[in-house]
Amino acid sequence: MLRGSIDSSDYKNYIFGMLFLKRLSDVFEDEYLAVVEREMAQGRSREEAEEIAEDPDEHQFYVPERARWENLSQKTFNIGEEIQKAFYALEDENSSLVGVLTPIDFNDKDRLPDVTLLKLIAHFSKMRLGNAEIPNPDMLGDAYMYLIARFADDAGKKGGEFFTPRGVVRLVVELLKPQEGMYICDPTCGSGSMLLECAQYVKEAGGNPRNLRLFGQEKNLNTWSIAKMNMLLHGRLDAVIERGDTIRDPKLKLDGALRLYHRVLANPPFSLKNWGKEEAEADELDRFAFGIPSASYGDLAFVQHMISTLMLDGMCGVVMPHGVLFRGGKEAQIRQGIIEKDWLEAVIGLPENLFYGTNIPACILIFNKASPANLVQNTR
Repeated sequence: MLRGSIDSSDYKNYIFGMLFLKRLSDVFEDEYLAVVEREMAQGRSREEAEEIAEDPDEHQFYVPERARWENLSQKTFNIGEEIQKAFYALEDENSSLVGVLTPIDFNDKDRLPDVTLLKLIAHFSKMRLGNAEIPNPDMLGDAYMYLIARFADDAGKKGGEFFTPRGVVRLVVELLKPQEGMYICDPTCGSGSMLLECAQYVKEAGGNPRNLRLFGQEKNLNTWSIAKMNMLLHGRLDAVIERGDTIRDPKLKLDGALRLYHRVLANPPFSLKNWGKEEAEADELDRFAFGIPSASYGDLAFVQHMISTLMLDGMCGVVMPHGVLFRGGKEAQIRQGIIEKDWLEAVIGLPENLFYGTNIPACILIFNKASPANLVQNTR
């Protein structure tokens, strides 16, 4: 129903926004009715019970009346404006949602006339997304990831901005072997798939995926919004996903210094131009000790940032174009510095045509900050 009037790389935002709103509203309704039933069983009147059920402290996310699905589904005109107001109301009531929904602009009647939005609301109204229907957040989260993959297929080249093929993600994660208790970071996290795959890996290994601390940063506003919703739909309310340019403005800090991690993994944009060379030259966080790459290729700037955020025994896995293996100049100097530190553990070649937006072959670089001596000590 959205095809035609909206570019395929954009309509994912509207679908994800409506899916997220429907889930929050249905869960809120379940919680509300449970509180009313509980309070009435304790002898309170329905009016008293409903007043208690409206207390935000009774809910994981408080959904104000304006944002409740029942209210929205009764609107017949200016639907986009009503949805936008619902988003603002939700963010006003829930600090963890600030900036997540309001960037999605439903208030554009040329692209989203009322007739289209009425059909969209009617479609989502056919199903309930409450806890009774979806008791495990991973069920809805996995469906969300499936949609992300499908939208990436439709979006073609632009799909690479927010999605890395799962096979590549899984390979990086299996090479890094995350474990319970670890701090994990993706500094260019896109939709957050690499972070969530780490949790899935720990779960499959018999560990507790909740006992992982997940951190990410994403520059693109809409993609950051998708990542936030992805984490919340997977029940990862504790995940820290910051918005901003990782090179120009790294957000993940602790006491003014870079936060450190056991595992860092990413698929940064390939050979990015205008990546922030001037800001890197003025960097005060000691991220580029081996040199500043040329303004035309930001690849090894991302690599150095990632290595600088590793703990002393940390590991890093990053997807890169083949050019980082042989380009000369400053990049050769940076490669030499990293190799002399004995941090490069493996180079895994990947075939062509794996990634959205480019058909060039790529590689996975694995870095390990632990020296052989440290590894021996850690096994004693």
